[in-house]
Amino acid sequence: MIICKNSINFASGMEKKSANTLKYILWIALAAVLLYFSFRGVDWAQFGSALASCRWGYVVLSIGLGALVYFLRALRWRMQILPLDPSTGRLTCLNAYNLCMITNLVLPRVGELVRCGYVAKHSARDEEGNRLVSVDKALGTVVLDRLWDALSMGVMILIFLALMWKRFGTYLSENVTAGLLSHGKLWWILGGAVAAGAAFILLCRKMRGRGGLWAKVWNFIEGIGDGLVSCFHMRHGWIFVLYTVLIWGLYWLMSACCIWALRDIEAFSSLTGADALFLTIAGSLSSVIPVPGGFGAYHSVVAGALLSVYGIPFETGLIFATLAHESQVVTAVLAGGVSYIHENFFRG
Repeated sequence: MIICKNSINFASGMEKKSANTLKYILWIALAAVLLYFSFRGVDWAQFGSALASCRWGYVVLSIGLGALVYFLRALRWRMQILPLDPSTGRLTCLNAYNLCMITNLVLPRVGELVRCGYVAKHSARDEEGNRLVSVDKALGTVVLDRLWDALSMGVMILIFLALMWKRFGTYLSENVTAGLLSHGKLWWILGGAVAAGAAFILLCRKMRGRGGLWAKVWNFIEGIGDGLVSCFHMRHGWIFVLYTVLIWGLYWLMSACCIWALRDIEAFSSLTGADALFLTIAGSLSSVIPVPGGFGAYHSVVAGALLSVYGIPFETGLIFATLAHESQVVTAVLAGGVSYIHENFFRG
């Protein structure tokens, strides 16, 4: 009987592992397809010459600003965790975020689970020996963190459109607003998913008294809920807002650095800070496509934006997209590598 049960569990585990592996393969395949269609018409000799002429000091500055963004995002996330575990340190949150970002380069969205697990591993325990920040509670704070990002980007887009509608309104309305409104079926699917999720939560709440799996699922949902409401117990909320403003300001400066790095290329010589902000928004919108590290999706969206708004040839726009994206990849690799070494060789 025990052997039979173990065999069933093993088979179930293998099926789940196979499904996850297939999902990752599909994501990587999607990234490869996007990269292929983005770069298939590139004159590589001209592309390499353009990169060779760029001012690399600005690229290094962009990488440094990216590392500062990681630090500020870790501090902002920590503010949501402190109500759950006041002992959570800055370095713990920074390592968790760095490891999250380097994981996302290979496995999209999996990095969020990595940072939840890392914080839970280093969380203090209560009198009963349970972690103050369990994985489910940490996941709730991560969901909230992403919601803050979406809200911040929405506010930034609205402010940007109010100030720069004549220059960029047509592109954003055609590629963002029109795109969202045209996917009527998608909105119905999302609405149905939300309704089904709410019904499932209510069912789990009603059935929790029966114990077993129902109780475990409800406890997990409660944990996520505790993480979500942690923001209402934050101290000094104005610092949270300040972190958010600084983070998006640094994203803007990173785009500006990549423009300044390409000043010697005529197509980019006249671009300004306003253009850098527009490209920051366009690049952020590409993050909704779940491919490893944004490879392909970012290049396609940003190069397409440069073509639509400025008339810069797609192949030339790819030079900026590649420089901006790969500098962020370098930041993720360096920051994640340092945190990995610290965790495995220096942290007791």
